[in-house]
Amino acid sequence: MSIDSEKRTEIEAAVYRRLVEHLRSKPDVQNIDLMNLADFCRNCLSKWYVAAAEDRNIEIDYEQAREIVYGMPYSEWKSKYQKEATPEQMAAFNKKNK
Repeated sequence: MSIDSEKRTEIEAAVYRRLVEHLRSKPDVQNIDLMNLADFCRNCLSKWYVAAAEDRNIEIDYEQAREIVYGMPYSEWKSKYQKEATPEQMAAFNKKNK
């Protein structure tokens, strides 16, 4: 199968947008759960967004990228949806990251 570079980029961009929309529709899924299961979270996506922009000489800061990923300012998302990590979640995170 051969896909030209432009079409590949279009497909990858569509997949990224779908992933972000999916995560926005699941605010009950906490970032620590994502980290424990998949080793990435919404904040990771935000950091990757900043890095990709920098690679293209585009200035975007972490908070701007977070707003793009979360669909709102991070502080707003955090106050609406973020819960305190349970001891079990933190133990799993710490075990995984040793």
